[in-house]
Amino acid sequence: MTHKQLLYAVTVAEEGNLTNAAKKLFIAQPSLTAAIHELEDEFNIQIFIRSNKGIKLTSEGEEFLGYARQVLEQTKLIEERYGGKQTGKLRFCVSAQHYSFAVEAFAILLGESGAEKYEFHMRETQTYNIIDDVAHLRSEIGILYLNKFNEEVIRKTLRDNNLSFTPLFTAKPHVFLGKNSPLAAKSKITLEDLKPYPRLSYEQGSHNSFYFSEEILSTVDCDKEIVVLDRATLFNMLIGLNGYTICSGIISEELNGPSIIARPLDVNDYMEVGYILPMSIHPSHLTAEYIKILGELTRG
Repeated sequence: MTHKQLLYAVTVAEEGNLTNAAKKLFIAQPSLTAAIHELEDEFNIQIFIRSNKGIKLTSEGEEFLGYARQVLEQTKLIEERYGGKQTGKLRFCVSAQHYSFAVEAFAILLGESGAEKYEFHMRETQTYNIIDDVAHLRSEIGILYLNKFNEEVIRKTLRDNNLSFTPLFTAKPHVFLGKNSPLAAKSKITLEDLKPYPRLSYEQGSHNSFYFSEEILSTVDCDKEIVVLDRATLFNMLIGLNGYTICSGIISEELNGPSIIARPLDVNDYMEVGYILPMSIHPSHLTAEYIKILGELTRG
């Protein structure tokens, strides 16, 4: 295995086409094909499925390329740190539940990086996708929560994917509301108070189990349910429909505006919000810095 072979495989995956990848790499297509075959033979795996319609990544190829990208990124960091060589775009990816502090930390990290060229990904996505992204190294870090209801299932899923969970903070459940909601004047809200209003939650796709729900107390019966895919839609409906969602209570007015407020929910429960990482890979310097910023934003 060589650095060049890993670069070839990653480029083919990115281009989705051997011809385009060969042009980008300035090599002949037969040479590129031979290099990929040598890599597959060395590790006795099939990275790509080839057909008349083109090429497609296999599941083991997707996992292999996750590690390959990590090797290429670490090599780039060594070259930049010790060789004074700028090798291209700075890359970083986070997968997270819909937390404004995660987005704020992401923006701070990008600002502090000082990179002239970069490709940063902030994926606010479904809970299972967060785990899958980090497990297959599509993201360096994931952010989600545990509580007494989902902990056993989530921790087993993390163990099965060789991932660790590290707490950032523990929060009491809060309710997000529009500032003009009939409930906004209350200093504390009960489940009974919420009954007349629509409950908003995030779609969890094919893993739409209560255990993977982003909202705490998702098993509590509710007559009016609205399921959305993104934070902007959820916030618009909190305001326009006097809806609510149950969350950690940490909100950034700078990012979310002044129209959304948080009120404590009077229940005996908690949310332990933290980050997940691969157990087998040492965090990059960007990941370590991101964790530091997360801690600073959520401390106290």
